Amino acid sequence: MTTTTNPPDRTVRPPRPGRSNGQWAVDGTAPLNANEEAKQAGGGLEVRERIEQVYAREGFASIPADDLNGRMRWWGLYTQRRPGIDGGRTATLEPHELSDEYFMLRVRLDGGALTLEQLRVLAGISTDFARGTADISDRQNIQYHWIAIEDVPEIWRRLEAVGLQTTDACGDTPRVVLGSPLAGIAADEILDPTPVIDEITRRFVGDPELQNLPRKFKSAVTGHPSLDVVHEINDISLVGVVHPDLGPGYDLWVGGGLSTAPRLAERLGAFVPEDRAAEVWHGVVRIFRDYGYRRLRTKARLKFLLAEWGPAEFRRVLEEDYLGSALPDGPAPARPSGPGDHVGVHAQKDGRRYVGAAPTVGRISGEVLHGLADLLAAAGSDRLRLTPHQKLVVLDVPEDRVEDLVTGLEGLGLSVSPSPFRRNTMACTGIEFCKLAIVDTKATAAAAVTELERRLADVTDRLDTPITLHVNGCPNSCARIQVADIGLKGQIVTVDGEQQPGFQVHLGGGLASADRDEAGLGRTVRGLKVTAAELPDFVERLVRRFIDDRTSGDTFSGWVHTVNEEELR
Repeated sequence: MTTTTNPPDRTVRPPRPGRSNGQWAVDGTAPLNANEEAKQAGGGLEVRERIEQVYAREGFASIPADDLNGRMRWWGLYTQRRPGIDGGRTATLEPHELSDEYFMLRVRLDGGALTLEQLRVLAGISTDFARGTADISDRQNIQYHWIAIEDVPEIWRRLEAVGLQTTDACGDTPRVVLGSPLAGIAADEILDPTPVIDEITRRFVGDPELQNLPRKFKSAVTGHPSLDVVHEINDISLVGVVHPDLGPGYDLWVGGGLSTAPRLAERLGAFVPEDRAAEVWHGVVRIFRDYGYRRLRTKARLKFLLAEWGPAEFRRVLEEDYLGSALPDGPAPARPSGPGDHVGVHAQKDGRRYVGAAPTVGRISGEVLHGLADLLAAAGSDRLRLTPHQKLVVLDVPEDRVEDLVTGLEGLGLSVSPSPFRRNTMACTGIEFCKLAIVDTKATAAAAVTELERRLADVTDRLDTPITLHVNGCPNSCARIQVADIGLKGQIVTVDGEQQPGFQVHLGGGLASADRDEAGLGRTVRGLKVTAAELPDFVERLVRRFIDDRTSGDTFSGWVHTVNEEELR
């Protein structure tokens, strides 16, 4: 049985008055809910043997509920939504009623890094086992759908033969480590995060001591001045900075997360030398394991612990109890040097080019992956990176092959010069496959992009600041709605007594950017909801009003927070 041991001996904090929060280092490890009981009864890693030896041979019906709806997530497997169940029933049905007998499978790509050989394997899995599906998530993963349990062992065999894995891709584990898509190639890079990401994944992915966290744990590491890993919304982020005395290293951020209780990460003010980065990461994740709240899953993310302790206390516990030594104080990162999605053609430090391209809302396919692999080979490139913005970047392209590559990418629907709307629109999986979703997202967002490109062609040249549009199928914010200029949260809305799929609107959020002073959460406008059918009308109206009303230098988010609510309807 794979379980997590009790926390090591160290100073134990006294319990808070009142009800236990299930903090192992305070309250002990007795489970306080069914989810915690299931995790202690059997760890997620051990289910792989049952998948290979029992479920793949005997079929879907042989999988018991605790494995199906729990432990299989440790291997990147979630049952997908049964077709034909409308969004109004999402909250009323039990998991077995919502679930189809097929899976979403998430392949973790730490740092978003792929070789040409790995890309071809991913393409083959899509066409052979996933009905041609493949999405680029905003966590730099590839996600498949329509995966049958009988095919999972062969999929693992193919992935692992080329160094890929689904271990800890989901579940209450340290999930994929976001990394700069330009790691090791950018002329303006502060430092290359690849060694740190590699050390974290080598040492800690699949570590039995980290398989029973209170909930998921999200990480990011970048050494690029564009701050391209959305560092404000991860549980831990290491952001490249230059210390005036110690040279390049990382600024430490902790406690970010969105969902239904959004909170931006905070700096601890600590400078992390490169050779201590994996150690510091390990310390933070163990604090989460030992002190994270386990009684209620809605309060089980690291952000709630940071909110109680504050940055100074968190840093003290990290240094004294987990690292055994202090970290130097360090500088904050500068304002981002440019867009973090890396779309377009740019020079590498070795004279070759990298080429960033935008699929529409992250939706690709096995056919596109096969075509992309052929384009890489023809361009003489062996490396591809995915981005936290649902984009992709082809590395190491000789200058004389860039034009042919760009033409080929455009032919696959991967635009190197996308419109502002295609470039800045993201969408989660939505009701097509997700059991939590209430509305469609991918098709709705893609249709809105096409319509906005047509309707706003006359003002595109006046739109000199990006306007991000993020479309989410439920309140959980996988598409980061609270940090978008226009964030749309899926819900059922009633119009003239008739229920329709629609969205609650969040406006004026955003993360660090070259034209924004600081990250901030969007505002909701009282009673402002739009149906899915009204979405293009609403966005067009809002964009035109912004262009007409703003003063020189205004960003959309800045304008939103200064106008009255009636102007935003």
